[in-house]
Amino acid sequence: MNSVILSNSTRFIVLLLAQVVICNNINFLGYINPYIYIIFIFLFPIRENRLVLLLVSFMLGMLIDMFSDSGGVHAAAAICLAYARPVLLKTSFGMLYEHQSIKFSNTDLGSLITYVTFGTLIHHFILFSLEIFNMSSILLILKKTLFSSIFTVILSILIIILFSRKKK
Repeated sequence: MNSVILSNSTRFIVLLLAQVVICNNINFLGYINPYIYIIFIFLFPIRENRLVLLLVSFMLGMLIDMFSDSGGVHAAAAICLAYARPVLLKTSFGMLYEHQSIKFSNTDLGSLITYVTFGTLIHHFILFSLEIFNMSSILLILKKTLFSSIFTVILSILIIILFSRKKK
């Protein structure tokens, strides 16, 4: 049990620092910003209490907001992603989720990509909707959501594969 807490704490800190130090300084073409901190929410242990996930996601989002000076939009988007996570897991992994037996280190790559893509789209749409907060700018919201999501999904899948796949 201690190793689970230690690995999640380490993942929390590393993703927070990577987001704040590296990813927040990437702004490609004005639309593309990777938000890799959501990997923490994706990989949070499934058997853990859902309230713990919601609280930790809120804390992660608030820390990103504090470092980014973004007024709570990351906290709101992170909580929405954490709240939607059971539906995303059930949609992407089906019976594996029903039996609480998902291990991200040996899941089907297609299911993992589906899970990360839908979760990222939800997170980014909420994030940019709250950031821009103007329905007349819906095309800008959709454009930022699409392009940032593509970049975030690619980075997230690569990071998940590199760091959570078991070495054979």
